[in-house]
Amino acid sequence: MMESVGVYRFCGCTAKNKMKCDSRWEMTASETVPTSAYSSPARSLGDTGITPLSPSHIVNDADPNVSEQQTFLVVVAIDFGTTSSGYAYSFTKEPECIHVMRRWEGGDPGVSNQKTPTTILLTPERKFHSFGYAARDFYHDLDPNEAKQWLYLEKFKMKLHTTGDLTMDTDLTAANGKKVKALEIFAYALQYFKEQALKELSDQAGSEFENSDVRWVITVPAIWKQPAKQFMRQAAYQAGLASPENSEQLIIALEPEAASIYCRKLRLHQMTDLSSKAAVNGYSSSDTVGAGFAQAKEHIRRNRQSRTFLVENVIGEIWSELEEGDKYVVVDSGGGTVDLTVHQIRLPEGHLKELYKATGGPYGSLGVDYEFEKLLCKIFGEDFIEQFKIKRPAAWVDLMIAFESRKRAAAPDRTNPLNITLPFSFIDYYKKFRGHSVEHALRKSNVDFVKWSSQGMLRMSPDAMNALFKPTIDSIIEHLRDLFQKPEVSTVKFLFLVGGFAEAPLLQQAVQAAFGDKCRVIIPQDVGLTILKGAVLFGLDPAVIKVRRSPLTYGVGVLNRYVEGKHPPEKLLVKDGTRWCTDVFDKFISADQSVALGELVKRSYTPAKPSQLVIVINIYSSELDDVSFITDPGVKKCGTLRLDLTGASSTNVPARREIQTLMQFGDTEIKATAIDIATSKSVKVGIDFLNY
Repeated sequence: MMESVGVYRFCGCTAKNKMKCDSRWEMTASETVPTSAYSSPARSLGDTGITPLSPSHIVNDADPNVSEQQTFLVVVAIDFGTTSSGYAYSFTKEPECIHVMRRWEGGDPGVSNQKTPTTILLTPERKFHSFGYAARDFYHDLDPNEAKQWLYLEKFKMKLHTTGDLTMDTDLTAANGKKVKALEIFAYALQYFKEQALKELSDQAGSEFENSDVRWVITVPAIWKQPAKQFMRQAAYQAGLASPENSEQLIIALEPEAASIYCRKLRLHQMTDLSSKAAVNGYSSSDTVGAGFAQAKEHIRRNRQSRTFLVENVIGEIWSELEEGDKYVVVDSGGGTVDLTVHQIRLPEGHLKELYKATGGPYGSLGVDYEFEKLLCKIFGEDFIEQFKIKRPAAWVDLMIAFESRKRAAAPDRTNPLNITLPFSFIDYYKKFRGHSVEHALRKSNVDFVKWSSQGMLRMSPDAMNALFKPTIDSIIEHLRDLFQKPEVSTVKFLFLVGGFAEAPLLQQAVQAAFGDKCRVIIPQDVGLTILKGAVLFGLDPAVIKVRRSPLTYGVGVLNRYVEGKHPPEKLLVKDGTRWCTDVFDKFISADQSVALGELVKRSYTPAKPSQLVIVINIYSSELDDVSFITDPGVKKCGTLRLDLTGASSTNVPARREIQTLMQFGDTEIKATAIDIATSKSVKVGIDFLNY
């Protein structure tokens, strides 16, 4: 027999209007949401409940406990990217100095190595072996037959975005086709960064640096759904960066927010203004946009030589032009996703308010790789390419590395062809597979813009390379156009283009051509490190982000008085002569509602029966704003508050015993609390999207 528990809620009506009110008594639903509306979970709850002591909800601007900050010696931010990753740090006593990690061993021609590829290698026994260039180079040097036993993974971050039903047991597929737990891989990668950072900090300090001295910041795309953000936090706990008991040691930062924080500090010499009419950075209005691109590339080249960046404790010149209420867009274009966020300035402190919920999609530079793969399939056959990836996984990685460096050489004004070296094993395996040469395949393919060079290379015309970029860039521009149609975005002053893909001159030109007449398009000089440096600044001062938009609607499952003609007949429950409507979704906060950092939504209840020993409050979420019942499609349970009511003497308990329920919003994590005022007993729960 199930334990008989429940929660009623009263709306706070006066006696006069009780008959008119249909939202008076409410009760949480049971532990699980049924698949059918006809099998109401509330029916099994029995005869207990609670009624309220206060108006339906009170919103406090901030929780006084939020400000109790633990002090850390250093902030380390990890930019865990789809294609490349890195870390940076700043000592809290020297917040103006941001240090980017040590140079990595290895690297590719024409590719900056202030970050390392997001690649990981496990031994045949599934133990961690190496990460980044080291993983890639070791895997490349393995004998082809031996390589099939090793587990090599790259670009695996996208799995968290594309998996609809993400859980702690979600799998990733290695290059050899074997499955491995995603949580394990993410934890290995974060543990690697933790060890590298602590070693570098210890070397710099001249003594052992403890993990407890570090506040960690991990960046994630703003458009990720809540389960993916929680997954990253769980992986960080498993990697030992922080623990559930000391969750404040880890901040999950949103990538475009981090970029936004850094862009506030930009001085004129630290950026390229593509839409500049006046003289900026020494260029007059007679200079072409092309000169701006050349200058941006030169900035990027120069910046690779430096590891420590000074961030002046001032507002940059661009920022000083912004006034109270001014709006700007951050376009974070990375390897896997493009994230668009609209912020508004709040003076005098210059705090940031998220004005429109984050949008975007899988339009990162990986899309260009996908187009190249499609081109190879067209020339050599999809059956061959699939077989080659399985049989010669290391050679496939080599081919994509060769493509990556040529991809970075693509530019709007390029006239000479781009040569991509085909690995010998590609040429050899193709001949065995098809019985004729690669050169023969190219001649037969009718792909005019790709030729065979006698040096063993594919020779692509600039137009052919640009065509590979087109679908991805078109998607970004289209998404931005949609965003600019929104009333909230109509008067944007600046568009900051950041992220690794923002280095691509083709993307820069497309954004400038489409939106240069609507706002000023700004590119920070070290565009690939913008998020990393902003994440460090966020870790030093998390309060800089003041208002976010809630991505979901949150509420509890309750009982309401049944109203004939309004409520569905299948929701009717008669208990002790009272007619209830079961499974009602009672909202705490709506999707896309503005939420201040640390904001509390508070409600008070009282047990309906003095003899009740326990109450259970179940929390639900939905991506939709218009939710009526917890059995509606898309409603998911994401938390349970179970409060023991024993322990109070009968003399201390008032006739209407107060149970406070609080939900705290604003951070990327959301916490719920229930407090028995009579005994001061409380129970807390983090909203959980992975385990229900």
